[in-house]
Amino acid sequence: MILLIDAGNSRIKWTLQGEKHMGVLPVEEAGNLLGQLGDVQGIREIWASNVAGELIAQTIRDAAAQLAVEVHFIVAQKSQCGVHNGYANPAQLGCDRWAAMIAAWQLVKGTCLVVSSGTATTIDALSASGEFQGGLILPGVTLMRHSLYGATAQLHAAPGEYAVFPKNTADALYSGALQASCGAIDRQYAQLEDDSAPIVLSGGAAAVLRDRLKQPLLVVDNLVLQGLYLISQEKK
Repeated sequence: MILLIDAGNSRIKWTLQGEKHMGVLPVEEAGNLLGQLGDVQGIREIWASNVAGELIAQTIRDAAAQLAVEVHFIVAQKSQCGVHNGYANPAQLGCDRWAAMIAAWQLVKGTCLVVSSGTATTIDALSASGEFQGGLILPGVTLMRHSLYGATAQLHAAPGEYAVFPKNTADALYSGALQASCGAIDRQYAQLEDDSAPIVLSGGAAAVLRDRLKQPLLVVDNLVLQGLYLISQEKK
């Protein structure tokens, strides 16, 4: 059995491949990972995508040591699982983006836009032959709102609702962040020049973005975890 771990900026998601066990915990509670797993037997290795820093990496190593198994932290490669990395320095591409693109390629096997909407929103383009053509990174919907709260004295944190023409500040902040994200996705999608290509959408904000996007959509939970599993199998 393989334990797959996606350690993001805000949350750690994990699953046991071949089982229905799955969990999510805040990064500040990473030390509770083994407690969440419970009395699980048969884990033989761990594969992890970590963008949460060295402290979280060490926490995962400590968990692996307690389980007496090897942990593999993935790094973006020049080519892997049918995807070819167009980054100037392939290893500098975020490992979570790399895993997400590998999972998206396995699902689509063609041109697509891979959008992960978490703390940050990443928008990555794959060609019909599996070439990563490049991508954008921008603040996620929640981070955009919170950055304005923190930098503007007269704005106060409050939930908002989407409106085409908002008539209160909370709605204006929420709608602005949502429209900015959708606008970036729309502009990148237009560069694909293929109206049949899907957007493969995942992440915590997928539910609010999906209703504002008009392109073909494939909404996938746990895209990074799926990519991790594909990588683990290619390495065997």
